[in-house]
Amino acid sequence: QVQLVESGGGLVQAGGSLRLSCAASGRTFSTYAMGWFRQAPGKEREFVAGISWSSSSTSYVDSVKGRFTISRDNAKNTVDLQMNSLKPEDTAVYFCAAGITLESVKRGLSAYWGQGTQVTVSS
Repeated sequence: QVQLVESGGGLVQAGGSLRLSCAASGRTFSTYAMGWFRQAPGKEREFVAGISWSSSSTSYVDSVKGRFTISRDNAKNTVDLQMNSLKPEDTAVYFCAAGITLESVKRGLSAYWGQGTQVTVSS
């Protein structure tokens, strides 16, 4: 069992930065691939970024490449999402997810999900 708690959301002006963090409970955190998703009002949940258990592989949706960076610290059971050059279209609730493989995470087939944290980017 893995419990995920996101933090770091907030209100920021366009062009600004935020760092989201996801804290995981459970001794098996290091065996899971991790990901970040987002869901804007009236839209479907969207994969944003993912990272393999060893950090050897990462994946990003095209719209955030070069602006967002995902990282993890298995010793601290955390996965972060550094978001730079934020745009109003990045406004959404951001969710952390844990899955067996990076591919399964990307497909939204994660076994565990956090409650989400709101990110609002003003123009």
